[in-house]
Amino acid sequence: MALLEVSNLSKDFGGLRAVSDLSFVLNQGEILGLIGPNGAGKTTVFNLMSGFLEPLTGSVRLDGHELVGLRPNAIVKRGVARTFQIVKPFRKLTVLENVVLAAFLHEPKRVAATAEARRILAMLDLTEKADSYASDLTLGQQKRLEIARCVATRPKVLFLDEPMGGLNPTEVEAACDLVLKLRGNGITVILVEHQMRAIMKISDRVLVLHHGVKIADATPESIVRDPAVIKAYLGEEAA
Repeated sequence: MALLEVSNLSKDFGGLRAVSDLSFVLNQGEILGLIGPNGAGKTTVFNLMSGFLEPLTGSVRLDGHELVGLRPNAIVKRGVARTFQIVKPFRKLTVLENVVLAAFLHEPKRVAATAEARRILAMLDLTEKADSYASDLTLGQQKRLEIARCVATRPKVLFLDEPMGGLNPTEVEAACDLVLKLRGNGITVILVEHQMRAIMKISDRVLVLHHGVKIADATPESIVRDPAVIKAYLGEEAA
């Protein structure tokens, strides 16, 4: 059985079909790249799967259990966490305090939550910033903090929405290594990203959306040769 099953997912905004009859599966331990032009519906799919939007039609099942109809906090408790394109840490709290708050979801006692937060900061190479205020971090560090807060909720599946946006090449490489480390720690990942080299490097499969419609779902090697994908999205990159 697939870890996550999305079936016939659709969403309209004012008569505009943003996501159209989308179906796919995500297997345990996969890294799935989700790509497409701006406005293709990628973030809307994340919002639908994580409870921030209600679909017009369709089903989202985690371990066979329906998520549609649940609020975001209930979905997090079931094992789905997500980041956002624009990071929003608690800027007046320290890095450690940010992660401790997330760890309280499963560790209600402060001592245990703090120990868990420190373990996660070490895993994500943020230990040296534990006592820094979130507002003092670089963009790359803030994105890493965002992921740390997600990891503290113990997700089975993590949705990463453009975690490499705005980063320099060195930071992009480090972000790729981080995604692979997350998978190595038992977290299955769906990744929305415009950094095509990164997507092709770390993804097991790539799903391509165009105007809310799935036009491809295959290995990275197949995706870069798919005429429909090249026409819709990869034309400039491949030229």
